[in-house]
Amino acid sequence: MTDATIAEGLAERIQSVTFDSLTDDALHWAKVAVLDTVGCTLAGANEECAQIIGRVATYGTAGGDCLVFGTNRRVGPLEAALINGTAAHALDYDDCSNTLGGHPSAPVVPALFALAEMHKSSGKQFLAAYVAGWEAETRIARGVNFHHYEKGWHPTATIGVFGSAAGCSHLLGLSVLQTARALALAATFSSGIKANFGTMTKPLHVGHAARNGMLAALLAADGLTAVPGAFEHKQGFLNVFNGAGNYNAAAILADWADPWDVVFPGVAIKQYPCCGSTHPAIDAMLLLVRDNNLTPEAVERIDSWTHPRRLAHTNRPNPQSELDAKFSVQYCLARCLVDRCVSIEHFEGDSYRDPAVQDVLRRVHAAPHPDMKMDTVEHFGAEVTVTLKSGATLTQKVHRPLGRGPENPLPDDLLEAKFANCAARAMSVNQVPVLLQQLRTLETAETLAPMSELMERSAR
Repeated sequence: MTDATIAEGLAERIQSVTFDSLTDDALHWAKVAVLDTVGCTLAGANEECAQIIGRVATYGTAGGDCLVFGTNRRVGPLEAALINGTAAHALDYDDCSNTLGGHPSAPVVPALFALAEMHKSSGKQFLAAYVAGWEAETRIARGVNFHHYEKGWHPTATIGVFGSAAGCSHLLGLSVLQTARALALAATFSSGIKANFGTMTKPLHVGHAARNGMLAALLAADGLTAVPGAFEHKQGFLNVFNGAGNYNAAAILADWADPWDVVFPGVAIKQYPCCGSTHPAIDAMLLLVRDNNLTPEAVERIDSWTHPRRLAHTNRPNPQSELDAKFSVQYCLARCLVDRCVSIEHFEGDSYRDPAVQDVLRRVHAAPHPDMKMDTVEHFGAEVTVTLKSGATLTQKVHRPLGRGPENPLPDDLLEAKFANCAARAMSVNQVPVLLQQLRTLETAETLAPMSELMERSAR
């Protein structure tokens, strides 16, 4: 289309994706991301936010065919996308994308899983749709970040809704016109502000995006119309969300699949169940603790310097809840010193009030790194200095945390250990390896039914 709108241009590219068009690397990383997201969703299923959404979303409804992860309940596809999407992000443990400036899989996988259950889609169809969703959302992100991120929008939700809409449109086999309409509808559904970070509303953003992306595709499939120029219109997504002069529309349609964004910059898998912006400092602190056998009694002061873009929402010296603690770089570093690790249990209940951690917390100081500039995509470094009571100082720098992209991948044994730990929180431990193998060989699955039924049967 020579005069195609952005939505139409994206729709053409989305519907051009086939399983056979995926490179080996694209397939590998798609399967890694899906595996990790399923584990995170199972782990988040019993979190209070997912439980609340599960009750409210199904109020007055009479069940359905789609699994609520971590339970033996089945609901309609829209409800499943909302509940499971919230659970996927409940622990802030799900994968990240440098391009998106957020979490690419959590808005997409839960929506696709529910829709694939309804339509008995194969593993190959699921994976192709997943990659189409990832590529669509990250291409839009290229056009709006990082102004979009810094302005206060939550890209996992505001842009992730397009990933869900694109993936669902692909799985449904919509036409280019229908897919463009789904994207335009998703622009209307886009929402999520960073002011709500550190509360249950943040994971709700993601469930909302998963559900709304699916809803956009279903409505477009049934003939609902939307303006073709929803992105570039003077009152469209780009101008309303970013403002004139603060986006690059041409970047959205450039270089599709050259390379696949899921390959480069690629998938970032989290080691720790807290905000990814804290992770480089955690890596640096754990190296100091383990290499020098540090104890709280020996430490006088801890100084953490991170990118100002990342510190903006993680400078929380006195977290007031377990969710708030997930966004406190000070709390995370205190945990490193006290426990020599950062785990799911450190963000449950009143764990943030642990007296030993509170004692260390007063010694942790965070500031923006003076050498890390705003005009760069390399914003995941950190430097930590520990001053000992003896007067000696120890310093560790980390350019990028382990797992942050294919150049520094999380080793398979750590990936599988994370999955096992997550999945075992919601299903029988002896069935976890079976589910792991099903996900490892997802492209061979005729349908997702065996996987869904396994999770349902073994729900704790």
